[in-house]
Amino acid sequence: MTGQTDVLWFLPTHGDGRYLGAQEGARAVSLPYLRQIAQAADELGYYGVLLPTGRSCEDSWVVASALAPLTRRLRFLVAVRPGLQLPAAAARMAATLDRISDGRLLINVVTGGDPVELRGDGVFLAHDERYAVTDEFLRVWRALLSGETVTYQGEHLRVEDSRLIFPPVQRPYPPLYFGGSSPAGIEVAADHCDVYLTWGEPPADVADKIARAREAAERRGKTFSYGIRLHVIVRETESAAWEAAESLISRLDDATIARAQATLARQDSVGQSRMMQLHGGRRDKLVVSPNLWAGVGLVRGGAGTALVGSPDQVADRMKEYIDLGIDRFILSGYPHLEEAYRFAELVFPKLPLRSTTGTAATGARNDGPFGEVIANDIVPARGVAAH
Repeated sequence: MTGQTDVLWFLPTHGDGRYLGAQEGARAVSLPYLRQIAQAADELGYYGVLLPTGRSCEDSWVVASALAPLTRRLRFLVAVRPGLQLPAAAARMAATLDRISDGRLLINVVTGGDPVELRGDGVFLAHDERYAVTDEFLRVWRALLSGETVTYQGEHLRVEDSRLIFPPVQRPYPPLYFGGSSPAGIEVAADHCDVYLTWGEPPADVADKIARAREAAERRGKTFSYGIRLHVIVRETESAAWEAAESLISRLDDATIARAQATLARQDSVGQSRMMQLHGGRRDKLVVSPNLWAGVGLVRGGAGTALVGSPDQVADRMKEYIDLGIDRFILSGYPHLEEAYRFAELVFPKLPLRSTTGTAATGARNDGPFGEVIANDIVPARGVAAH
C-alpha cells in the first residue's frame, strides 16, 4: 500500500534558465528572483526548499536568512559543512536561524565530494577521513543544540566547556538530512541523522541503497525516513514532456559535455560516480529507467536525473519510490519558477500527500483555483472544454 509523502522544491542559487550549459535564456541569481521562487513554493504548499552549497552557489545560510521573513510556512533545508565549519559556530547559526524562522530550519549534512574544491576551501583530507570529521562534528553539534555543555577530544576536533545560550525552537535540534552512498557515509548517517537521502537512481538501485541504510540503522536500534532528490519535466502529454527534455539540452555540444564529465570525474564521491555511470556521458543512453532521464547529469554535478512524462506517468513513478520507503521528494525543474507551478498544479492532485504538503497546508481562500471568471460572471468548469 502506497504511503504518504512530503514534497520539497529547490532554490537555484547557482543559476537558472531554459537551457543547460548556455547563457541563452539564462536568469541571474538575484534576491528578487529567488524570492519569487520561495514565495511561489510557499503559496503552492511545498513542504520546504533545498538550498545547494559549494563555491558555485550563493551562501545558503545568508540566502535562507533573507528569505525566511518573506515566507510563512516554507521550511529551508540548509547545509552544514563539517571541515569547513566548526561545530560550535554552526550550532549557533542553526539555533539562530531556527528561532528567527519560527522553527522552519532543516539541516542538510554535506561532507563534500570534490577534492579540488575542498582543497580550495582549506580541506586536505581523504574521503573516509572527511566522514570521520563529520562524525566528530555531529557529536558536538547535536549535543550543543540538545542543551548540553560539551567537552570533547577527538582525532580531528576539540572543544572545552562549549555551550549554547539560546536554544533552537525545534527540539532537540532541527532534523538532520544526510546523503552518502559509500559505506563510510552510510555508517555516519546511521549514527546521527533522521532522513537518509539518495539521488534519483532507478528503483531497483534505490531499493538496494535503502536496504543497506536500513540495516545500518537497525544495528543501532533506530529507523530512518528516506528522501530522494530528482528533477522533474512534466507536461500535459508525454510527447510534450520529452520534447521539453530534449530542448533543455539542445544547446549542449559534445565539447561542453566532455569538459563537464572530466571535471565531475575528479570527484571521489560514490554517489557522483553512480550518477555518471547511468549515462556514461553519452546522449544515446539517457533513458535509464521508465520515465527516468539522465540528461541533466551530462553537465550538472549532484542530482542528474529527471522524471519525464505526463502527470499520471510522473505520479506513478513517484508512487513506485514511495512503495520502496521514500517519504519525501526534493524536486527541481528548469526554469524553477515555472516548473514549481506546473508540478504542483499537474501532479500534486495525483499524489498521496501528507497534510504538510499541498493546498491543504495553505488553505483555499476563495474556493479556487478556478481561473479567470468568464464574461465577469461565470466560473470556469473543472473539466476540459470540448473543442
